Amino acid sequence: MTRSAGNLPHRYPRMTDTIPAPSTIEQTESPLAFKEDLGAFRLALRSWIERTVPKDWRERHCGGTAEEFARFQRWWFDQLRAARLANSHWPVEWGGEGLSLAHRIVIFEEMARAQAPSAEMFVISLYHLPATLFAHGTAAQRERFLNGVVEQGEVWAQGFSEPNAGSDLASLRTRAERKTIDGRDVYVVNGQKTWSSFGMFADWYLLLARTDLTARKQAGISYFIMDMRAPGVTVRPIRQITGESEFAEVFLDNVEIPAENLIGKENEGWSIAQSTLAAERGLIIFEAVERMAIAFEREVEMGRGTWMKDTAYLREFSALYVKMKSIRLLVRRMLKEVERDPHMGGSETATYIKLGFAVLLQAYNEFMLRVSGFDAQFEKPAIRSAGHHTANRFVDYLSSYSWTISGGSNEIMRNVVAERILGLPRG
Repeated sequence: MTRSAGNLPHRYPRMTDTIPAPSTIEQTESPLAFKEDLGAFRLALRSWIERTVPKDWRERHCGGTAEEFARFQRWWFDQLRAARLANSHWPVEWGGEGLSLAHRIVIFEEMARAQAPSAEMFVISLYHLPATLFAHGTAAQRERFLNGVVEQGEVWAQGFSEPNAGSDLASLRTRAERKTIDGRDVYVVNGQKTWSSFGMFADWYLLLARTDLTARKQAGISYFIMDMRAPGVTVRPIRQITGESEFAEVFLDNVEIPAENLIGKENEGWSIAQSTLAAERGLIIFEAVERMAIAFEREVEMGRGTWMKDTAYLREFSALYVKMKSIRLLVRRMLKEVERDPHMGGSETATYIKLGFAVLLQAYNEFMLRVSGFDAQFEKPAIRSAGHHTANRFVDYLSSYSWTISGGSNEIMRNVVAERILGLPRG
């Protein structure tokens, strides 16, 4: 398999030279020991974060290579696994802790408050994969692949978008043909995928491919689990405007996927994909909004005596602050909707949150870049593993524009609101 530039190894050594070795549960008791009392759980979690996260991790991970980023992400995921926090939102019957919505809110509030690292390389592994397999996977698939995340820390990427099939995902052209090769029942896949988050580090791939060329666009798509180390897979990082490579493009040349790695039934991949995409409407956006809320509070403290003396700036920031609080409330409302109906799929609230948060993130970062003056525009390293709050104003401003594209461009989402929610005629 072809890896990214620099021949990145598939597995990275643990970062024992710069980060303390993973603590055992005996040394660092899991906060879950106190989960029966929400207040005690919060305090135990806060204490665990203080003991576990190095105080200077942000300084030590300012800049750095892709390899260093991946090592640190794996280290952080090891800590979460050791404390049974990584997949605590999964149902108990599938290896999780079945934590309530209130517990999950506490976890993200405390992680954001402490500016703990974000496990961004494992988002697909912890949310998209289980959301898909819980609803549509076989028992064998759940046993193998969910355990692979929890026990081995396997990294997953998502193969949905293509160069000519982004917001119009149903136009995808990657082709999967079922064949018998040397007595094996396989699908042979050819095509190209793009915008696969952390695809250069992934072990496995959630893949959408066309299996029926004669059916209407949505009806001819199937959903597969693909080994990223399979022959014929080529991964190339995409260099972004920030200078970093969060995404990758993936080329598939006669890649063989065992038939047992088909999720659900053939040609039903489009409806199954809605379970995957629903994961983006829950805890993922909740974490992003919580980290933004904490960032706003920090700006208030740091801005006193400087730009906040300017009445015009203060008025503009206050308007952004009110929008942030509104979106924060909407996210909690949406999570309650999901808790009542975990298989709700699309949600009007989720659509409004996606649109509102993307625009707010851009406006917030543009404002902070502007009030920070020319010094903020000089090139300097950004903190990695910090989500969209890297302490580099210019990088945060540039990267904020990805939110108006990912998960469906804002232009497409506005059409969805107009046609499906408001019932307006198609333009």
